Amino acid sequence: MRLVIAQCQVDYSGRLTAHLPWAKRLLIVKADNSVSIHADDRAYKPLNWMSPPCSMVVREPRADEAAATGDADARIEQVWEVDATTGDHLQVLLGVRYLDVTEELGVDPGLQKDGVEAHLQELLAENPQAFGDGWTVVQREYMTPIGPVDLLCRDAEGCYVAVEVKRRGEIAGVEQLTRYLDLMNRDHLLGDHVIGVFAAQQIRPQARVLAQTRGIDCLTVDYDALRGMDHPEDRLF
Repeated sequence: MRLVIAQCQVDYSGRLTAHLPWAKRLLIVKADNSVSIHADDRAYKPLNWMSPPCSMVVREPRADEAAATGDADARIEQVWEVDATTGDHLQVLLGVRYLDVTEELGVDPGLQKDGVEAHLQELLAENPQAFGDGWTVVQREYMTPIGPVDLLCRDAEGCYVAVEVKRRGEIAGVEQLTRYLDLMNRDHLLGDHVIGVFAAQQIRPQARVLAQTRGIDCLTVDYDALRGMDHPEDRLF
């Protein structure tokens, strides 16, 4: 992972266009070439980003790019060109760097769920009818380039469904599922439309509203009722 604090200007083009004027920001480049640009607020949410799969090229600035910032004191030292397979493009004009460090983090063991959340995922995998009639589970912990989605299912119509399971449904969980769906919908093996379901014992109203705006269905799970469907004595192992 590379962390850079520098003066920069950022321009994004693709499904829409966005412009971040010249300012001091934090830039994060991960091993999968994903790039995110952060200000000193907004908690974890970046100002702009490029999700994998993508590629990044670092080049010297052209003479005409020095004036592109509109800041007479701006000194462009590098230009980052980040391209996604979807055709989206992110250009970063990088100026004075106050911090530039790279650290190898290695393979992450992943999020360790608490006992209730892990058991909730297990119970839903064993009882897919909790989502609706005709549902089946394809795989637990289906791996994406940025981590595993809890359950990959098929609904009664045969459509793939990505299910993220939480004990408490927060906005962060909806954002996590949104990132998974963005990548899964680029996978031709899953078809052209993977549906999302956000399942939790409790879902905050703000998270529910955000999920609805993203086209993600919400399911409030009755943990005690699911536990009543769990019969350990019927298991072979």
